[in-house]
Amino acid sequence: MTIKAVVFDIGNVFIGWQPEDFFDSVIGKARRQAFFAAVDLHGMNDKVDAGANFHETIGQTAKDYPDWADEIQIWHDRWIEMAAPLIPHSERLMYALQANGIPVFSLTNFGIQTYDLASKTYPFMRKFDRDFISGHMGVIKPAPLIYQMLEDASGLSGGALIFADDRSDNIDAADARGWKTHLFEHPKGWADRLVAEGLLTQGEAK
Repeated sequence: MTIKAVVFDIGNVFIGWQPEDFFDSVIGKARRQAFFAAVDLHGMNDKVDAGANFHETIGQTAKDYPDWADEIQIWHDRWIEMAAPLIPHSERLMYALQANGIPVFSLTNFGIQTYDLASKTYPFMRKFDRDFISGHMGVIKPAPLIYQMLEDASGLSGGALIFADDRSDNIDAADARGWKTHLFEHPKGWADRLVAEGLLTQGEAK
């Protein structure tokens, strides 16, 4: 089946997302390890990605874990520093696909407020042909529903879609629906895949 749209994850595909590394640099590895062991920060982030208010969720978490309130506040106040850096090659691939008339969709676990915040630093986030942002959808990957919602809204399914994500569980969920997929490890590998699929030339994929 001919590919009709290209679907991108955002975290670790367009912009870095490594909270552990960030906190290592801010509070040191040993304290970070204790912090992440004591507080379910990824669970907190999943709530935000599923639509909970970013500010309220982190504020409540700080109240629930007063011994770690200062560190939890760093997650809030310096969040944009965790969502970094930009991966320029992925951005170029997006624009090259669009220049060839190929629609590019996002399919991303991202909160409502955090997406608005990040898009001020990264303008590409407002340039997708279609946005599928978990916070607005009320469901996060890899739940099958989020993939179905994209299919229902776009009218595309199966091999008409090719999807790049850095997490194998998200890729497996798309594979189960018959999508073409690419486990993103670095932008060169994704560029090569887009060339192999006939969506870009070697020159366009640089």
